Amino acid sequence: MNYIKHLNGVFLQFSKDNRLNPTHISLYVGLFQLWNSYHFRDSFHINREEVMAYAKIGSKSTYHRCLKELHHWNYLYYRPSHNPFQGSTIKMFNFGTTDGQVVYPHQTKSGTSNGQVVVPINKHIETIKNKTNGVKRDRPQNEKEVVAFFNNKNWPMAEAKKFYCHYKSIGWKVGGTAEIVDWHALAQKWIFKSMEIKEEKTVVPVSQNTDNLKSSSMKNFNQPL
Repeated sequence: MNYIKHLNGVFLQFSKDNRLNPTHISLYVGLFQLWNSYHFRDSFHINREEVMAYAKIGSKSTYHRCLKELHHWNYLYYRPSHNPFQGSTIKMFNFGTTDGQVVYPHQTKSGTSNGQVVVPINKHIETIKNKTNGVKRDRPQNEKEVVAFFNNKNWPMAEAKKFYCHYKSIGWKVGGTAEIVDWHALAQKWIFKSMEIKEEKTVVPVSQNTDNLKSSSMKNFNQPL
């Protein structure tokens, strides 16, 4: 995990996403700091008060709203916990796709280079895409690209086809309305949700017909307690 590339990549996404406000960004940075302290584990538990202190958020409703929106917009995966002793689970997506700003030499009237011009990274990336006929990561080219991506991650092939068919049928939009920022992150979220559903299905429910008051041994009620 290269955290410098990750931060460059995620801040690039921030600059293109008009849905975000400063509270979303400060919350993400607070969660990133915790992720760093956990040595970039696949997932980690969070304490609400600790995260709110890092992000300088004073309202619990604002905190929960922004966290759910970051989850919905595929910046992270948020799994709330109903256990007060465990805390909610966060899984961060890797946005490490770029090195940062690109510096070009600046030519003077005499033709000599005596300075530098910093080119906005958004423009540089778009230029690279135009030159290489690259495809934006907001959606895959075809089903084969999705299958290859899932294969590389050792994820089930069936889930790759489900993912592709589902989002193709709704025009590659989240919730049917919001544009996808990064389909790789969306696929990661899809797998996490699939794993969560499987875990819930493995829980054996307690039968409502079980009489828990019955005992297999006879008790002598003449004995004192």
